[in-house]
Amino acid sequence: MPVRIKIFDTTLRDGEQTPGVNLNVHEKVEIARQLERLGVDVIEAGFAIASPGDFEAVNEVSKVIKDVKVASLARALEKDIDVAWEAVKNARMPRIHTFIATSDIHMKHKLRMTEEEVLERAIQMVRYAKKYCEDVEFSAEDASRTRMDFLYKVIEETIKAGATVINIPDTVGYATPGEFGELIRGIKNNVPNIDKVDISVHCHNDLGMAVANSLVAVENGATQVECTINGLGERAGNAALEEIIMGIDTRKDFYKAGHKIDTTQIYRSSRLVSTLTGITVQPNKAIVGANAFAHESGIHQHGVLAEKTTYEIMKPESIGLKQNRLVLGKLSGRHAFEEKLKEMGYNLTKEQITNAFQKFKELADRKKDVTDKDIEALVEEKVARIPEVFQLETYQISSGDKVVSTATVSVRRNGNVYTEAATGEGPIDAAFKAMERTVGFALDLEDYNLRAVTGGKDALGEVTVRVSKDGREFTGRGVSTDIIEASVRAYLSAINRVLSELGEDIIQR
Repeated sequence: MPVRIKIFDTTLRDGEQTPGVNLNVHEKVEIARQLERLGVDVIEAGFAIASPGDFEAVNEVSKVIKDVKVASLARALEKDIDVAWEAVKNARMPRIHTFIATSDIHMKHKLRMTEEEVLERAIQMVRYAKKYCEDVEFSAEDASRTRMDFLYKVIEETIKAGATVINIPDTVGYATPGEFGELIRGIKNNVPNIDKVDISVHCHNDLGMAVANSLVAVENGATQVECTINGLGERAGNAALEEIIMGIDTRKDFYKAGHKIDTTQIYRSSRLVSTLTGITVQPNKAIVGANAFAHESGIHQHGVLAEKTTYEIMKPESIGLKQNRLVLGKLSGRHAFEEKLKEMGYNLTKEQITNAFQKFKELADRKKDVTDKDIEALVEEKVARIPEVFQLETYQISSGDKVVSTATVSVRRNGNVYTEAATGEGPIDAAFKAMERTVGFALDLEDYNLRAVTGGKDALGEVTVRVSKDGREFTGRGVSTDIIEASVRAYLSAINRVLSELGEDIIQR
């Protein structure tokens, strides 16, 4: 039977220690409720003695949370433990979490205490906390840099004093996975009463190994993992809950462990914490980043469309997303583009798809992500419903506040290229006049409209023109990230529409 790993979430305590994060009581309660829905085993709601606000938050969380243990952190001091108990005593399942540093560097420079004094304080404070609360967790701060013989002794004696959970922190993220796994094995093999408690780990990410160290601890006998949503925390943060859980889930064959987390709540939890803390999740963040289930490479897109498991080891639905995301960009292939057109409701011929795909590739070279609105505009503009008598070759514009606007336009017809230049009241007026010269007839511009198809500086601009010829009106549309090019294409579209309706006899060349 798989070992069940308990999840101790410290987003509200260690996560709030992230520089720039300051949650109020209401926000902490909201996150706590979501953590309860997520299914964590323990919520460390704060460090009650740190401030009146922290005390109030721990107290309020303790009152509203019913199905999860609520803990408060406390130094190995009577006053800290007194305040921690006052804060959590209304919880249905309270826990006091007390700690003291055990490494030589911390004992010498921070605590200014001897090993004997630290050991005695740890024993006394676990006993003191036990008077208030049956569930007492003890942490040997900086355990990964502690002399093993001393660490074993502290663990053994605090268990005798009544600790129910022993936490082994890699406080400064110093350990490597091999070392940390060996540390947990050593504790299992050298602390005689270790089987009476849960072994917990609390790993920091200073060297980017918090999740790896947490998972190797699970491999070697840890039964509780301390972590935060999105990996928030001091300095480089903590082990990310979502990565640990999906690591265990995805590699059940390897870890042979279970949990009670509702993984479909992971994405929602991530978004809530990101919104309330103001800490944006990086796009390439594992599990919950915007790109975690996104595919842009044409090879990857083709594989995923054929069989999702070719490039997806997890289902997006498993974390609460509706589906994966095929990002259309310059690396995307025709197969993905066709699928996107079908998804958008277009039923095009091969020639129309080819025309639209060519235009899409041109746009993708200018714009990183091509949106559905971009594609819609491209299809409406490029999928020709009229013969293209004239096709745009090149255009060049010269314009400024101290110069006369000049445009040179080249168009192709029946294999021949025609080039003309003109001046105008602005770059677009000059371009329209140059185009009229190249095609050999003039039009009256009745209306000109420009709008942004999408947001951002690289937005696709859509130009619609309405022109008249011989008493009849015609429209043309053009799209581009360059509004002058969009205008040129719109006018050329109108010209081709005029020719399709009135015939090519009106061309005077």
